Amino acid sequence: MYNQIDSNKRKSWFLMAIFILVIIALGWVWGQYYEGGYFTVILATIFAMSMSLVSFYAGDKIALASAGAKAIKKEDNPYVYRMVENLSISSGITSPKIYIINDESMNAFATGRDPKNSSIALTTGLINNLENEELEAVIAHEMSHIKNYDIRLMMVVIVCVGIITLLADWLMRSFWFRGRDRSENKGNGILIIIGLVLAILSPLFAKLIQMAISRKREFLADASAALLTRYPEGLAKALEKISLQNIPLKKANKATAHLYIANPFSAKGMSNMFSTHPPIAERIKILRQMA
Repeated sequence: MYNQIDSNKRKSWFLMAIFILVIIALGWVWGQYYEGGYFTVILATIFAMSMSLVSFYAGDKIALASAGAKAIKKEDNPYVYRMVENLSISSGITSPKIYIINDESMNAFATGRDPKNSSIALTTGLINNLENEELEAVIAHEMSHIKNYDIRLMMVVIVCVGIITLLADWLMRSFWFRGRDRSENKGNGILIIIGLVLAILSPLFAKLIQMAISRKREFLADASAALLTRYPEGLAKALEKISLQNIPLKKANKATAHLYIANPFSAKGMSNMFSTHPPIAERIKILRQMA
């Protein structure tokens, strides 16, 4: 388990570095096209940092609101509240705020910027349909996302994908409206070709990188949850039940889909190569190898 955790961390940070390089490349092409030099790269970097700050401090609130999650107190659901508190003590982190999503679909996610400012959201379907050790394993999985700072990383990923898509769209529009005026200059013609390739392919690369990071973090959280509960079979059984359901989450959206423990659109479609989640069968197989 420790080897898997270390491996996933290295690969995830490597993929994040690729994100940064793509943003810099798009900013450079934009600057060269408008003869702005490195000023445009600096401007793109400042814009990216500004958007990151917004997601850093308000991203969790946006994610919870979009899911229709409601905060609860201990008296509202002592069973869930005590379970989260006990796992927080075991993992050595501050107990996160607890939210309930009134939905029959079995799912959960964690969000926030660090362990001291974090939240866990659970659907009523998850709470009602899982046994004690299974629900505990799911909460441990989300707790692992918090402890491993996945919640911060995934919020940054959301912003990076948005920025890359936005910059690519701007480049495409610029080449479309101003391409004729620049076509006489051979250097600009070559630059336009390079820019078009980046503008067309970078959003696709960004989405693929997002999926790769999300999948790696799910494997990491599975391993960390098994380490926390010392019972990998609990999470394996929970994932089996989740995979058998055919109830999509009512308020699911593509921007936050990767935050959930399972694909919120369709539990049956997790083997899809374009899913933000790894196949559940593969996750279960790895968990049972840990037992």
